[in-house]
Amino acid sequence: MNIVEIRSLTKNYALGNTTVHALRGIDMDIPKGSLMSVVGPSGSGKTTLLNIIGCVDNATSGSVKVDGQEVTTLSDRELTGLRLRKIGFIFQTFNLVPVLSALENVEFPLLLQGELSSREVRDKSRQFLASVGLLDHEKHKPTELSGGQRQRVAIARALVTDPALVLADEPTANLDSENGESILRLMQKMNEEMGTTFIFSTHDALVLRYAKTVVRIHDGLLVEGA
Repeated sequence: MNIVEIRSLTKNYALGNTTVHALRGIDMDIPKGSLMSVVGPSGSGKTTLLNIIGCVDNATSGSVKVDGQEVTTLSDRELTGLRLRKIGFIFQTFNLVPVLSALENVEFPLLLQGELSSREVRDKSRQFLASVGLLDHEKHKPTELSGGQRQRVAIARALVTDPALVLADEPTANLDSENGESILRLMQKMNEEMGTTFIFSTHDALVLRYAKTVVRIHDGLLVEGA
């Protein structure tokens, strides 16, 4: 069964008087339980592809289904609900809330879901913060953490809701090789034990070694592997 189904996906941007064709008619199926890397040069469209799958950007045309739902026809409220309950994000820029501690940042999506007690939220968030090696930094604000530590908080936050699908844009970009490998092993474990689907956009050879599937994109077109 596929968690993502894409047909004839295009995305165009206006850049002054020029139209940039970021995606030029993508067709792909991503089975549940995939551990996939999308690779390609800068400007190839890989980040745009992840953003559209993750419902943070809109397609110009085509069909995108996530867990059976056609996302191109959903309202903003429905898209927010889908992101909150089905999708985890790991951004290069972290997107942490600066006034919250590391632990509070991890707790945040669970509180938005509103399905666990405050004690359960705290316990689960501490568990995931420990899994990325940062429980002893739980009270630190993002400004008190290194880039690599902020990346690990962002990863714990993305995984704490047990999402069906995790989208990661260069997930190891700010990590040294040891921490990068530790995070990838955690994701591999979730993939194998919980069936979580991971889609990475990456240049990192380490990430490619963990991927079960590699899809290559160039000038907005899939060129191999899909």
